[in-house]
Amino acid sequence: MIKCNVTVCGTISRQAQIRANKEGKQFISFGVSVVIPAKSGINKTVEISVAKDTDNQGETVNYPVGTRIEVAGVLQFHKKGDTLYYNLSATGVNTFNAGNQDNITGTLEFRGTIGKHVDVKTDKKGNPYTLFSAYSSEKDGDSYAYTWVRFMQFGSAKEEWVQAKAGFNAKGDLQIGVFNDRIDLTCRVKELTPWDKKA
Repeated sequence: MIKCNVTVCGTISRQAQIRANKEGKQFISFGVSVVIPAKSGINKTVEISVAKDTDNQGETVNYPVGTRIEVAGVLQFHKKGDTLYYNLSATGVNTFNAGNQDNITGTLEFRGTIGKHVDVKTDKKGNPYTLFSAYSSEKDGDSYAYTWVRFMQFGSAKEEWVQAKAGFNAKGDLQIGVFNDRIDLTCRVKELTPWDKKA
């Protein structure tokens, strides 16, 4: 499970349409493109599918393609094969004061499994911090798809249970970048607790 409370600033890239869910409730759907900066190499553009509840059939005119937009809501990632999809359930939309700089900022909630390595390092002041990668899995047809996130925990010593293959829940600040031409999801941990996968 990966769920992010975010604010996204980008450009409308797909025409707004009115749709209905299985219960018949209407929502407006459109695409937003966001340029993610690379630490080195080439920046990458991601396409976010935005859905927002509406009872106004004429609301689509508010979202012409090419408009700068700021959207707040819950962002979820879905992996199919090697492709990562971005779905944003919007709680608020602002087309008046959207900034010129593309970005995705917010917090991340994660439940998953630690990968093969947990590294404890020290910063320049001699304080320890913990680094590890972890994956969240979801069903993709007959197999599973895995979305990986890097975790950094500062300000506290590594707890004994933080080991390879351990299940855990985490909350923290979301950072999205580009590394080796791939989207890199990172969480600066604020809260880390064990998750009993068998339960």
